[in-house]
Amino acid sequence: MTLIETLAQWCATPPTFSVRARQLACDAIADTLGCMAAGRDDFSTRAVLAAWPEQPRSRAQDALFNATAAHAIDFDDNFSPGMSHASAVLVPALLAVAQKMDGAALVRAYLIGLQAQAFIGEAIGYQHYTAGWHGTSTVGCIGSAAGVAALQGQDAAGIARALSIAVSLASGVKGQFGTPLKPFHAGMAARNAVDAATLAQTGMQGRTDIIECAQGFAELYAGTLSQPSLPGADRHVIELIGVMPKKHPCCGSTHRILDAIADIQQQQRLAAEEIESVHCQVGIANWRNLAYAQPQNEMQARFSMQYCVAMMLQNGALSVSDFTAGAVRQHAATLRLASITLSPWSPAQEAENRDLPHILTLRFKDGREITHSRLRARGALDEPFSEQERQAKFRDCCAGVPDAAGLYQQLMTLEQQKDTGFLRKLMV
Repeated sequence: MTLIETLAQWCATPPTFSVRARQLACDAIADTLGCMAAGRDDFSTRAVLAAWPEQPRSRAQDALFNATAAHAIDFDDNFSPGMSHASAVLVPALLAVAQKMDGAALVRAYLIGLQAQAFIGEAIGYQHYTAGWHGTSTVGCIGSAAGVAALQGQDAAGIARALSIAVSLASGVKGQFGTPLKPFHAGMAARNAVDAATLAQTGMQGRTDIIECAQGFAELYAGTLSQPSLPGADRHVIELIGVMPKKHPCCGSTHRILDAIADIQQQQRLAAEEIESVHCQVGIANWRNLAYAQPQNEMQARFSMQYCVAMMLQNGALSVSDFTAGAVRQHAATLRLASITLSPWSPAQEAENRDLPHILTLRFKDGREITHSRLRARGALDEPFSEQERQAKFRDCCAGVPDAAGLYQQLMTLEQQKDTGFLRKLMV
């Protein structure tokens, strides 16, 4: 079978998901909905709403608006196997077609779509991302189309058609990072996933070998083709690798350095005025993502290691409120950003070992130096957020949302909810 046929067959008849996998899915859906609420008034979200003001909306437009909001402030989760912000695309796409379905169906479709993103990402390899493709809007679009088609009740042939169509809709380049168009990439991918699944219902079809064939997805999108496996009775990817919820409301490429600062802060007091300089060594792809040493607006600040580190050292933590237009205008001009430098590992070092740490070096005015490294950011399965941290993030995102605490509790029991209409309180 082709890669698409293999994946579609699994998506149509997946194994029974474990209790742990389903609870991790509920956590990820709740995190995404919190980010969606926080991003509802962001410029990117307002722009897409203004561009398509027609009422009533289509399901694809619902997906576009809500996925843009979910990714607007870059606080949504990362997913390494898909090289994607997996949930920011997948959850809004599913919500667009799940309005009359119960919570258990939504959770099941989420786990199908997430595994599909992992399969596509592993099939084409990490080179796709390092070449400059935004995995959120390429891999995320294709994998989410499978989740939507499964939620619609399509069989393996229908899911295969949706996957093939989605390949032709996959797009988005990382050169747009730090601009309002990056959140639109997630919106575009969710919209395209819904359109691909809907079009598949009509019988529209493309090649089922479009990932691996000549002039196909892997060849044209800088892939290095492989044959990934799918879980049978084994654990789902959400249990084996997991999605990475974000501790900080900024680009994930900053997070290991920010967590290294937090590690040191737990051991000793760090006073920003006592630090002479800071150096951050990161991966090549991460270095390329962080293009704004002197950010001019809130979107650039989210992709500025200098701004994020300076604010972390000054305040001890980062909040959604640190990345408003007013906050960036106030702080970017006064913080000592020039004293914070950034460099990547070399291509030769990464070729030898892709799993390299990010290294923080603090040099103090009195001559002291502290070096601390992190191989992973907080939020990974081996260092998960506590329940208190998950709730605190949700509250930070949902400031101003009535009864946010009650909504969070409903989300934690999403599988038992027969009516998912309450989710609309967090949507655009």
